[in-house]
Amino acid sequence: MTSSTEAVTREWEGLTIPTPGTYVLDAAHKRVGFVARHMMVSKVRGEFTDAAATITVAEDPMQSSVTATIQAASIQTGQADRDGHLRSGDFLDVEKFPTLEFRSTGVKSRDGNEFVLTGELTIKDVTRPVELEVDFEGVGRSPFGQDIFGFSAKTEIDREEFGLTWNVALESGGVLVGKKVKIEIEGEAIRQA
Repeated sequence: MTSSTEAVTREWEGLTIPTPGTYVLDAAHKRVGFVARHMMVSKVRGEFTDAAATITVAEDPMQSSVTATIQAASIQTGQADRDGHLRSGDFLDVEKFPTLEFRSTGVKSRDGNEFVLTGELTIKDVTRPVELEVDFEGVGRSPFGQDIFGFSAKTEIDREEFGLTWNVALESGGVLVGKKVKIEIEGEAIRQA
Protein backbone atom coordinates (compact mmCIF):
# COMPACT_ATOMS: atom_id res chain seq x y z
CA MET A 1 0.00 0.00 0.00
CA THR A 2 1.18 3.53 -0.69
CA SER A 3 1.68 6.14 2.00
CA SER A 4 -1.00 8.77 2.43
CA THR A 5 1.25 11.46 0.90
CA GLU A 6 2.15 9.46 -2.21
CA ALA A 7 0.04 10.01 -5.34
CA VAL A 8 -2.35 7.14 -6.01
CA THR A 9 -4.01 8.61 -9.08
CA ARG A 10 -2.93 10.34 -12.27
CA GLU A 11 -4.57 11.97 -15.24
CA TRP A 12 -4.65 10.18 -18.59
CA GLU A 13 -6.64 11.40 -21.59
CA GLY A 14 -9.20 13.15 -19.38
CA LEU A 15 -9.60 10.25 -16.94
CA THR A 16 -8.34 9.95 -13.39
CA ILE A 17 -6.69 6.51 -13.29
CA PRO A 18 -4.53 4.58 -10.81
CA THR A 19 -0.79 5.02 -10.71
CA PRO A 20 1.16 1.97 -11.93
CA GLY A 21 1.07 -1.06 -9.67
CA THR A 22 -0.34 -4.50 -9.00
CA TYR A 23 -3.95 -4.89 -7.93
CA VAL A 24 -6.02 -7.93 -6.98
CA LEU A 25 -9.74 -8.49 -7.31
CA ASP A 26 -11.50 -7.83 -4.00
CA ALA A 27 -13.36 -11.06 -3.17
CA ALA A 28 -15.96 -9.11 -1.18
CA HIS A 29 -16.73 -6.72 -4.06
CA LYS A 30 -16.97 -8.76 -7.23
CA ARG A 31 -19.46 -10.62 -9.37
CA VAL A 32 -18.55 -12.97 -12.21
CA GLY A 33 -21.93 -13.65 -13.74
CA PHE A 34 -23.48 -15.09 -16.85
CA VAL A 35 -26.82 -15.22 -18.68
CA ALA A 36 -27.98 -18.06 -20.96
CA ARG A 37 -31.25 -18.67 -22.79
CA HIS A 38 -33.48 -21.46 -21.49
CA MET A 39 -36.07 -23.26 -23.66
CA MET A 40 -35.85 -20.38 -26.17
CA VAL A 41 -38.21 -18.28 -24.03
CA SER A 42 -36.42 -17.13 -20.88
CA LYS A 43 -33.03 -16.41 -19.35
CA VAL A 44 -31.13 -18.20 -16.62
CA ARG A 45 -28.70 -16.09 -14.61
CA GLY A 46 -25.85 -17.43 -12.56
CA GLU A 47 -22.41 -16.67 -11.26
CA PHE A 48 -19.10 -18.11 -10.22
CA THR A 49 -18.63 -17.23 -6.55
CA ASP A 50 -14.91 -18.09 -6.37
CA ALA A 51 -12.76 -16.04 -8.73
CA ALA A 52 -9.38 -14.36 -8.41
CA ALA A 53 -7.66 -11.85 -10.68
CA THR A 54 -4.44 -9.89 -10.76
CA ILE A 55 -4.40 -6.60 -12.66
CA THR A 56 -1.09 -4.97 -13.48
CA VAL A 57 -1.55 -1.27 -14.22
CA ALA A 58 1.36 -0.20 -16.40
CA GLU A 59 3.04 3.20 -16.78
CA ASP A 60 1.44 3.24 -20.26
CA PRO A 61 -2.15 2.21 -19.41
CA MET A 62 -2.47 0.50 -22.79
CA GLN A 63 0.25 -1.95 -21.67
CA SER A 64 -1.71 -3.04 -18.58
CA SER A 65 -2.58 -6.72 -18.17
CA VAL A 66 -4.98 -9.07 -16.40
CA THR A 67 -4.89 -12.72 -15.40
CA ALA A 68 -7.88 -14.42 -13.81
CA THR A 69 -8.75 -17.84 -12.45
CA ILE A 70 -12.32 -18.97 -11.81
CA GLN A 71 -13.09 -22.09 -9.77
CA ALA A 72 -15.50 -24.05 -11.99
CA ALA A 73 -17.20 -25.81 -9.06
CA SER A 74 -18.28 -22.42 -7.64
CA ILE A 75 -20.97 -22.07 -10.33
CA GLN A 76 -24.38 -21.18 -8.88
CA THR A 77 -27.70 -20.50 -10.56
CA GLY A 78 -29.98 -20.77 -7.53
CA GLN A 79 -31.13 -24.28 -8.42
CA ALA A 80 -29.11 -27.18 -6.98
CA ASP A 81 -30.00 -29.80 -9.64
CA ARG A 82 -29.09 -27.44 -12.48
CA ASP A 83 -25.84 -26.46 -10.71
CA GLY A 84 -24.92 -30.13 -10.35
CA HIS A 85 -25.61 -30.69 -14.05
CA LEU A 86 -23.45 -27.68 -14.99
CA ARG A 87 -20.59 -29.11 -12.90
CA SER A 88 -20.91 -32.54 -14.56
CA GLY A 89 -19.17 -33.92 -17.63
CA ASP A 90 -22.08 -32.65 -19.78
CA PHE A 91 -20.84 -29.10 -19.22
CA LEU A 92 -17.84 -27.89 -17.17
CA ASP A 93 -16.57 -31.30 -15.98
CA VAL A 94 -15.16 -29.70 -12.82
CA GLU A 95 -13.45 -32.90 -11.64
CA LYS A 96 -11.25 -32.95 -14.74
CA PHE A 97 -11.09 -29.18 -15.37
CA PRO A 98 -11.28 -27.39 -12.00
CA THR A 99 -10.64 -23.86 -13.31
CA LEU A 100 -11.55 -21.47 -16.09
CA GLU A 101 -8.66 -19.17 -17.00
CA PHE A 102 -8.33 -15.76 -18.64
CA ARG A 103 -5.15 -14.03 -19.76
CA SER A 104 -5.24 -10.63 -21.44
CA THR A 105 -3.34 -10.00 -24.65
CA GLY A 106 -4.01 -6.27 -25.13
CA VAL A 107 -5.98 -3.16 -24.22
CA LYS A 108 -7.56 -0.69 -26.61
CA SER A 109 -9.10 2.64 -25.66
CA ARG A 110 -12.59 3.06 -27.04
CA ASP A 111 -14.23 6.24 -25.75
CA GLY A 112 -13.90 8.08 -22.44
CA ASN A 113 -13.95 5.45 -19.70
CA GLU A 114 -14.64 2.58 -22.16
CA PHE A 115 -11.97 0.10 -23.19
CA VAL A 116 -11.67 -3.22 -25.00
CA LEU A 117 -9.63 -5.89 -23.23
CA THR A 118 -8.55 -8.64 -25.60
CA GLY A 119 -7.48 -11.97 -24.24
CA GLU A 120 -7.63 -15.73 -24.23
CA LEU A 121 -10.32 -17.60 -22.30
CA THR A 122 -9.80 -21.26 -21.45
CA ILE A 123 -12.79 -23.42 -20.56
CA LYS A 124 -12.14 -27.12 -20.13
CA ASP A 125 -9.20 -27.73 -22.47
CA VAL A 126 -10.23 -25.20 -25.13
CA THR A 127 -8.68 -21.74 -25.44
CA ARG A 128 -10.33 -19.09 -27.61
CA PRO A 129 -9.79 -15.36 -28.11
CA VAL A 130 -12.36 -13.06 -26.49
CA GLU A 131 -12.93 -9.32 -26.32
CA LEU A 132 -14.30 -7.81 -23.12
CA GLU A 133 -15.99 -4.42 -23.23
CA VAL A 134 -14.72 -2.73 -20.07
CA ASP A 135 -16.04 0.35 -18.29
CA PHE A 136 -13.55 1.93 -15.90
CA GLU A 137 -15.76 3.03 -12.99
CA GLY A 138 -13.34 5.16 -11.00
CA VAL A 139 -10.45 5.19 -8.55
CA GLY A 140 -10.12 6.15 -4.90
CA ARG A 141 -9.11 5.24 -1.39
CA SER A 142 -11.35 3.14 0.87
CA PRO A 143 -12.10 4.13 4.49
CA PHE A 144 -9.61 1.37 5.40
CA GLY A 145 -6.75 3.12 3.58
CA GLN A 146 -6.75 0.80 0.56
CA ASP A 147 -6.21 2.20 -2.92
CA ILE A 148 -8.93 0.78 -5.16
CA PHE A 149 -10.52 1.12 -8.57
CA GLY A 150 -13.78 -0.20 -9.93
CA PHE A 151 -14.69 -1.70 -13.26
CA SER A 152 -17.36 -3.63 -15.12
CA ALA A 153 -16.91 -5.82 -18.17
CA LYS A 154 -19.05 -7.85 -20.54
CA THR A 155 -18.74 -10.14 -23.50
CA GLU A 156 -20.66 -12.88 -25.25
CA ILE A 157 -19.31 -16.31 -26.13
CA ASP A 158 -20.60 -19.31 -28.06
CA ARG A 159 -20.40 -22.08 -25.46
CA GLU A 160 -20.18 -24.76 -28.16
CA GLU A 161 -16.84 -23.28 -29.31
CA PHE A 162 -15.49 -24.29 -25.87
CA GLY A 163 -16.76 -27.87 -26.11
CA LEU A 164 -19.91 -27.23 -24.03
CA THR A 165 -22.21 -28.86 -26.57
CA TRP A 166 -24.78 -30.72 -24.43
CA ASN A 167 -28.36 -29.89 -25.40
CA VAL A 168 -31.85 -31.29 -25.90
CA ALA A 169 -34.07 -30.56 -28.88
CA LEU A 170 -37.53 -29.27 -27.98
CA GLU A 171 -40.72 -30.63 -29.55
CA SER A 172 -41.84 -27.08 -30.24
CA GLY A 173 -38.57 -26.35 -32.05
CA GLY A 174 -35.31 -24.97 -30.81
CA VAL A 175 -33.19 -26.30 -27.97
CA LEU A 176 -33.21 -26.41 -24.19
CA VAL A 177 -30.03 -24.32 -23.69
CA GLY A 178 -29.01 -21.45 -25.95
CA LYS A 179 -25.57 -21.45 -27.60
CA LYS A 180 -24.74 -17.85 -26.69
CA VAL A 181 -23.74 -17.00 -23.12
CA LYS A 182 -23.39 -13.41 -21.95
CA ILE A 183 -20.65 -12.87 -19.38
CA GLU A 184 -21.01 -9.96 -16.94
CA ILE A 185 -18.23 -9.00 -14.52
CA GLU A 186 -18.19 -6.27 -11.91
CA GLY A 187 -15.58 -5.63 -9.30
CA GLU A 188 -13.16 -3.59 -7.29
CA ALA A 189 -9.42 -4.09 -7.37
CA ILE A 190 -7.15 -3.35 -4.40
CA ARG A 191 -3.54 -2.19 -4.72
CA GLN A 192 -0.97 -4.72 -3.55
CA ALA A 193 2.28 -3.08 -4.64
